[in-house]
Amino acid sequence: MLQAVLNGSRPADAHPALPVLARHLARDARDVARLGITSVHVHPRDPNLQETLDPMYVGDVVAAIRAEVPGMEIGVTTGRWIEPDPARRVQAVRAWGHLGIGKPDVCSVNVHESGWLEVCKAATSVGIGVELGVWTMGDAVTLRNNGVPPGTTRVLAESTVSDPETATAEAVRIMRALGPIDVPILLHGEEDGCWPVLEYAMRHNLDTRIGFEDVLVRPTGWLATGNDDLVREALRIKKELSAERR
Repeated sequence: MLQAVLNGSRPADAHPALPVLARHLARDARDVARLGITSVHVHPRDPNLQETLDPMYVGDVVAAIRAEVPGMEIGVTTGRWIEPDPARRVQAVRAWGHLGIGKPDVCSVNVHESGWLEVCKAATSVGIGVELGVWTMGDAVTLRNNGVPPGTTRVLAESTVSDPETATAEAVRIMRALGPIDVPILLHGEEDGCWPVLEYAMRHNLDTRIGFEDVLVRPTGWLATGNDDLVREALRIKKELSAERR
């Protein structure tokens, strides 16, 4: 699977085409769906363009995307940087379960954040799948010690090393620390390390992702024109790797 991550935590002025408003996220979701993408991950914003877990704004974004692309898997974040209080994060996730067409399909929960197990339980209790964020070897060990919580859709193994020369090596270390696991692993990098890790994931038949959350430029270093442009580049790499195997 190739997932599209449309905006992330980037400020609204990080790129002229960065989607922040609900209608722009829905537009980008439609554009990448036309390229074959079946899963998107987004960070909803409030009227001040700040990231939010508020059910009102999360529901607006999810509903807008679902109206534009029925059948798309829609994921959102539960990041501690948005709401530091674990109890409030749990409360917000439980409230998402009552959003109807605005209810997310999955939510990302980072293993290194306080209260992560409680947030996972809250998501599962309202029928929202969990994407477990594993950023380091330490996170991988934490997950192994606790076990994969019920309702987990996949593990997001992220190499946060932006150096393209070492990002893939860090990704491999995280994968080794995870060991055998019962759910799919989506491996990805960020910034200059994004493209090398994406290629590694594709070479090893692992799920991966691409989009403005992780990188703003094409593999050549030129600024991408949009999320669809980044997806096309990722699909080009996949095609080239497939040709090599023939």
